[in-house]
Amino acid sequence: MTTPLPVGDAVPPPGCPAHAGDGDVERLYGPEFAADPLASYTRLRAHGSVAPVEMAPGVHAALVTGYGPALEVLRSPERFSKDPRRWRALADGTVPADSPVVPMMMYRPNALWADGDDHRRLRGAITDSLGRLDPNALKGYVEHSADTLIDRIGPKGRADLLGEYGAVLPLLVFNQLFGCPPDIGDKLVEGMSGIFDADTDSEKANAVLTEGVAELVALKRDQPGQDVTSWMMAHPAGLTDEEMMHQLVLLMGAGTEPQQNLICNGLRLLLSDDRFAGDLAGGSMPVEDAIDEVLWSDPPIANYAVHYPRHDLELDGTLVREGEPIVISLAAANTDPGLAGDRRAGNRAHLAWSAGPHTCPAKGPARSIAAVALEKLLDRLPDIELEVPVEELEWRQGPFHRALAALPVRFPPIGPADRTAAESDWITDPVLSASIAPAPTSTAGEPGSANVARQRWWSSLARWWQRRRAM
Repeated sequence: MTTPLPVGDAVPPPGCPAHAGDGDVERLYGPEFAADPLASYTRLRAHGSVAPVEMAPGVHAALVTGYGPALEVLRSPERFSKDPRRWRALADGTVPADSPVVPMMMYRPNALWADGDDHRRLRGAITDSLGRLDPNALKGYVEHSADTLIDRIGPKGRADLLGEYGAVLPLLVFNQLFGCPPDIGDKLVEGMSGIFDADTDSEKANAVLTEGVAELVALKRDQPGQDVTSWMMAHPAGLTDEEMMHQLVLLMGAGTEPQQNLICNGLRLLLSDDRFAGDLAGGSMPVEDAIDEVLWSDPPIANYAVHYPRHDLELDGTLVREGEPIVISLAAANTDPGLAGDRRAGNRAHLAWSAGPHTCPAKGPARSIAAVALEKLLDRLPDIELEVPVEELEWRQGPFHRALAALPVRFPPIGPADRTAAESDWITDPVLSASIAPAPTSTAGEPGSANVARQRWWSSLARWWQRRRAM
């Protein structure tokens, strides 16, 4: 029997399986969902693999919790479009433009929201440019950044690994990858963090983010360098300034918040789960296994991969309407009880990176950054432990991410790392993709004011984190 989903902002009738215990539609926001999203997925899953949910007040969508139906959506571009301009409730004003989820779901001319030839052109510029990165050099830069951060927290004997490590390291890597100076980086950080959080001014955050990427694009048009931004500009796809801005927003969104969550969720698991903590005590560091477990059970982006049916159609027995958003619960699909087997170590069939034509183009570098970050921290702080019981850790609110609010730890104080090698530019010999003409870029020597700029950057990060903690 086909079960229809409500259209627009209609509330399901009494008795509808989408109702929670209090008679309301299952909400993917608020403290209850943040504290225990699995309870919401279980209630929804009990009545089918596709069910109506509320992403934010007045914003309704169909949530896919089954692994098989999720793959069907992700791998069927002929039936499901990525273009949010099809979103009827946003187009007719039913969903207000200032809704906190709109910046994460609205149309932007980037690869994530494009179909067909447009998608292939925009994605090609991204994948080819990322393909020019030297993996060994990237690893070296992550190690250096990690050492710098650990040197700052080491003498104190305690730290918030989210604010002082996991949230900062991806920003350092991003700024290096994209040739972003500190003053612009501050705007990108503030804007990007704001559109992920449910309790911030999303319109203001979007404006700050737009201003920052516009400045970065203008800078790189005038002063190209050996960085991903410059390589994308030189790509045969011929990206316009507007397209460049939106590709950068996409890449920063994928490379900072989710990366931070992967690092911190991995650290939480390694420090609290006996399957991993016991190995740590014995001198082993099963980091790769922990990353696999996180990507299966607590993926950094829990609910996303928004699609729109091209026409009314049936998805696993449920009628979904043209123009209504379908959100893939990557977290729920990964934990679908119907999946065979329980061995996740080394199993990469999870949906944390999505699947199909829109699968994450940077999953290799993302995994590498997380692994290096975890290994370096555990190597230098082998006796680290959580400062509070794991069940007392709090999660940030929001329908899209699975993100800790803080990760307090303690450890025996340590001194700075012993460095003998001189600091140098980390992209020294990028591996060129055969499909890319070499860009007219050069790597300039570090100016004498670089240390001052770095201090401003550290100060701006500290100010940003204090503002974020105060929200």
